[in-house]
Amino acid sequence: MKNTVILILLLISGLLPAQENTVEILGKTNVNTFKCTNTSIAKPAGSFSSETKLPVLQLKVADFDCRNKMMTNDFRKILKADQHPAFTVRFIEFKKNASSYYSAIVEVKILNRKRFYTVTFFENKNMLTGNETVRFSDFGIVPPTKMGGTIVVKDHLELTMKLKNL
Repeated sequence: MKNTVILILLLISGLLPAQENTVEILGKTNVNTFKCTNTSIAKPAGSFSSETKLPVLQLKVADFDCRNKMMTNDFRKILKADQHPAFTVRFIEFKKNASSYYSAIVEVKILNRKRFYTVTFFENKNMLTGNETVRFSDFGIVPPTKMGGTIVVKDHLELTMKLKNL
């Protein structure tokens, strides 16, 4: 009986989609929250185990989905997708701190402006997860407003990366 249950679980897990690279941008307004997700991330060149060739993520702005057509269009407009169709996250340094924790220095380049952040990553089942607070203003973007200023987007955003450990 126990072997049958294990076999069924293995079969079911084989049918589940493989975990993929994901970048999420979470934000808040004075009314609500929003999340824009990009799961169309090509396998980056480089490896987290290489000191000379660390990964660079090329993120197409058009691949972000905010689960609301108007919000998705606003997100693309704010990031000027027509002029700057992509932004990058480049790993500058990546060190193991403890058994499942890593420290990374990443360069985020949006609208041709670069900012450096120190991000802690946690590894679980060969997936690295890290998040960092960034700001619109870090990249010269004025947080947008809607409906004549009735709805105001907060400057703080949470950038979350879920990446296969290459």
